[in-house]
Amino acid sequence: MKFDLHTHHFRCGHADGNIRNYVEAGVKAGLEVIGISDHTPYFGDPSDQAFPHIAMAKSEFSAYVEEVLSLKKEYKGVIDVLLGIESDYFPEHVEAYRKMLDAYPFDYVIGSVHSTGGVSIFNKGRWRGLETKEKVAVKTEYYRLISESARTGMFQILGHIDAMKGNYPDFSNIPAPGPVDECLKVIADCGVAIEINTSGKTKLSGGWYPSDDILERALRYGVQVTFGSDAHKPSRVGDEHEAVAARLKEIGFTSWVYYKQKQKIEVPL
Repeated sequence: MKFDLHTHHFRCGHADGNIRNYVEAGVKAGLEVIGISDHTPYFGDPSDQAFPHIAMAKSEFSAYVEEVLSLKKEYKGVIDVLLGIESDYFPEHVEAYRKMLDAYPFDYVIGSVHSTGGVSIFNKGRWRGLETKEKVAVKTEYYRLISESARTGMFQILGHIDAMKGNYPDFSNIPAPGPVDECLKVIADCGVAIEINTSGKTKLSGGWYPSDDILERALRYGVQVTFGSDAHKPSRVGDEHEAVAARLKEIGFTSWVYYKQKQKIEVPL
């Protein structure tokens, strides 16, 4: 079975195409399941659209849900369209996000840490001038936040769990195996899946998130995995699905999962 749970569209302000474009791309790519998972609005900010080029406006949220649900009905029997969302994780705004996410019938929610210390994880300037000890502290905090997000019970999937390497490839070499392993143990204990996200190829790091090293350790701790292209243009829907499946089998995984009505569905590789 071929599925892709991580796709975006124009409402977030940094993706091309409308939702129908992504559904049609999924059909063309031979997917049986496509999840639409655009960025949540910034629910912790009083304005309608705090960051127009990063996330959708609050006033667009219900229209987003309605459009996905309408396409789900329209494409029934052709491709299974799932209502997903990618939510930021901000510890100080957890309850505001929980309240909004619980108000809609999401099939799954992807939880992603996109910033630490108030700075984007993709900001390569954040590393400038830091000593190894300081880099370890940043990496440790990143994985502490991911662990914390898993414990909230808000998310079925955790997004791109080493995306800090995206614009700073040396992130993978920062010596902090303890925090990474502790994070993977928490994820396993919480029964949350991690995604293999192929959008890393669009960043300086290349390849996908997470690294093979993390996937090998994830398998050891019993973490389950899913697939998401993180497509920001329709042509990337399902990108490298077969290559990811092959690599997972080489590592030792025998299955991966997707979610429908927040119920985990296991699919043999």
